[in-house]
Amino acid sequence: MTLDKVTQGQTATIVRINGDGAIHQRLLDMGITKGTEVYIERYAPLKDPIHITVKGYSLALRIAEAKMIEVTA
Repeated sequence: MTLDKVTQGQTATIVRINGDGAIHQRLLDMGITKGTEVYIERYAPLKDPIHITVKGYSLALRIAEAKMIEVTA
């Protein structure tokens, strides 16, 4: 399952980050790494972006970025 499929209020664990190049490195730099737990705070009214909590801070991700992140709920 990818991060964009997790419902609001749920916690998920990152299994894998797909993609390559700059976007992959950017996600890693933001603390989105394998084994990290993320909490889905809320979705914007049109479902883009997703607001998550990772490693104690809030972060907004676009749906396209969330689709690259494989998780287990």
